[in-house]
Amino acid sequence: MSDNTQPTTEFFLNGVACNSDGVCRPKPPAHARWKRRLLIGVLVIEACFALPKYAQADFLGVFDKIFTSIQSDIGSSLKTINEISQQIQKLYQTTVAPLAAINQARGFVANSINGFRGQMNQIFNTRFSSAVTPGPQQFESILHSRLSAQIPALQTSFTTNYGAIPRVNAASPQDRVMMDVDDALGQENLKTTLIADEGGDAILQTAEQMENQVAVSTPGSNPFLTAQAQVANLRCQAFMQKMLAAELRQEAGRIAHDNVLVKRRTAATGGINSLINGALTAR
Repeated sequence: MSDNTQPTTEFFLNGVACNSDGVCRPKPPAHARWKRRLLIGVLVIEACFALPKYAQADFLGVFDKIFTSIQSDIGSSLKTINEISQQIQKLYQTTVAPLAAINQARGFVANSINGFRGQMNQIFNTRFSSAVTPGPQQFESILHSRLSAQIPALQTSFTTNYGAIPRVNAASPQDRVMMDVDDALGQENLKTTLIADEGGDAILQTAEQMENQVAVSTPGSNPFLTAQAQVANLRCQAFMQKMLAAELRQEAGRIAHDNVLVKRRTAATGGINSLINGALTAR
């Protein structure tokens, strides 16, 4: 069986497509082409808007699942933890550290501070002035200043009131040496008292701060306050050791001074004996 159909040949006649049989296909009108193009554009825009909506729906769905899991699973665990924490806090407030007892202890500390701090500060800050003449009054004022910055003024006032060392030809070398030693020891200890007084004021301020902390302290802060008190106690011990060392130096200087006088009396006695023996031998 043979195929008698022959292919048709298309050609354009005046811009219109025609086949070999003479049948022409007219070109679609312009408004039909614009409709097709508009339809295609609308479909594309709808697709562009539809895809993000589906993606956003899936994205929000993931978060909804996460929030649901947190509220149902983790939320119940958090609720249990909060209940246990509240029970522990209630146990501390009622048994371990009752609020009424804490307030009572704080009130006792506050009353003690109000009752004794004023009198103690008055005792520590009371100055006893006994000098009458201007020079000793100035010297006494410097001694009671409780300031280590007054050490140069103390040295000047000491020389003014106790006198300077005599010149070389005005006294024997041994007397000048002893005067210098005694003045040095006296000034050293007086300067030490100024430093110790200033340090004592710092210790008192630390004690007042610790009292104020105890008045508002909370349960559990006792070890920290105890450590702070131990540090302050060590500082007090250091000041006391410094004062004891100054006192020992002063006492050693006094003993040495008395011993020098004994030596000088012994030497004078030996000189007299030599003179007496010489006088008796000459006869």
